[in-house]
Amino acid sequence: MNFLIILLSVLGLIALIQLVRVFEITGKLRGNNQDDIDFQENKLRGKLWLLFGIAYFGFFIWLVWEYGDDLLPVAASEHGAVIDNVLNFNWIILILAFAITHVLLFYFASKYYWKPNHKADFITHSTKLELIWTTFPAIVLAVIVIYGLSAWNDITDDAPEDSINIELYSKQFAWVARYAGEDNKLGEANYNFIGGSNQLGLITPETIKDRKSTLEDEVINIEAELANAPEGGAKEEELQENLDKKERQLAKIMTYERQNEVDPFVNADDDKIVNMEFHIPVNKPVNFQFRSQDVIHSAYMPHFRAQMNCVPGTKTRFHFTPTITTEEMREKTGNDEFNYLLYCNKICGAAHYNMQMTIVVESQEDYEKWLSEQSTFTSVETAQSREEEKEVSEEEVLAEKN
Repeated sequence: MNFLIILLSVLGLIALIQLVRVFEITGKLRGNNQDDIDFQENKLRGKLWLLFGIAYFGFFIWLVWEYGDDLLPVAASEHGAVIDNVLNFNWIILILAFAITHVLLFYFASKYYWKPNHKADFITHSTKLELIWTTFPAIVLAVIVIYGLSAWNDITDDAPEDSINIELYSKQFAWVARYAGEDNKLGEANYNFIGGSNQLGLITPETIKDRKSTLEDEVINIEAELANAPEGGAKEEELQENLDKKERQLAKIMTYERQNEVDPFVNADDDKIVNMEFHIPVNKPVNFQFRSQDVIHSAYMPHFRAQMNCVPGTKTRFHFTPTITTEEMREKTGNDEFNYLLYCNKICGAAHYNMQMTIVVESQEDYEKWLSEQSTFTSVETAQSREEEKEVSEEEVLAEKN
């Protein structure tokens, strides 16, 4: 099919070239000089340029009228309004430049068409003109840069001390939100602790103990397999690499164990982890911390005019204050099903399109009520441990009966 399309395209191009050639030959046979310029044709083209210019601007106005409402609604955060002002300021400058240059383009094309016995003036140099078209754009650009940097410095300033601390954790292909507990401090985390119900790798005295025990068991099992593996084979090499990896992880866990004896990792105990959707209170500053488990993701919240990359191995931050609740935005947009959404704005893999999470902006009272209903990390871990112990006990009972 592709070959047929290419073949037809080539044949069409050849036919077009031949038609042009035939037109040139017939013109010569009729005695027409292709280099002769006809005044009436040029006059007609000048008028057509003017008509085209009118249609061009009419089409531009129609586009703005037809699709202007499809842009994002009013910004739902304090800094978002500032960003919109900067963007609108740039749009005003761009549209003015666009209108002036294109009006002149169509005007000159329609007025200064070729006329007999008229010779154009050729100006090779004008210091005055060069100063104008160099200085004026430089001043405009300086204003844009200074205005933009001023807004950016305000946006990226330190978060207020009374901000709510929330972590948005990205992984292929989902978002997880973590709220700081009563102390408003997010607990420490490390990828070496990821496993089981500890999907974010949070560090607590209990997770240190559990992870150390798990790794010690894995090391023992690998050593047993390694002892029975054929010497010099691929299996032995694979097991040895896996053993080295587990031993390195175990060494890191033991480092955290020693630190825990001096300064216990207790901040994560009362952290709250939620999936599918997270809530934030209106008119309250929120300080977001971003992490990634695997590849680079990008937390994108368009209605709040916020975006920040999530980079494996490091923490990034962004803060804003929401100003419009979900219900208020539904009224503004006339859409009863409207929801704020968190997207991933990096193509992070095959199921990238699945990476979205609902954001609910509500009153302080509703937010506190919702947050009080969420389980703490320690309570989830305890419930998980009890469930595992129950399963082990049931297996032991069945084994004794058999």
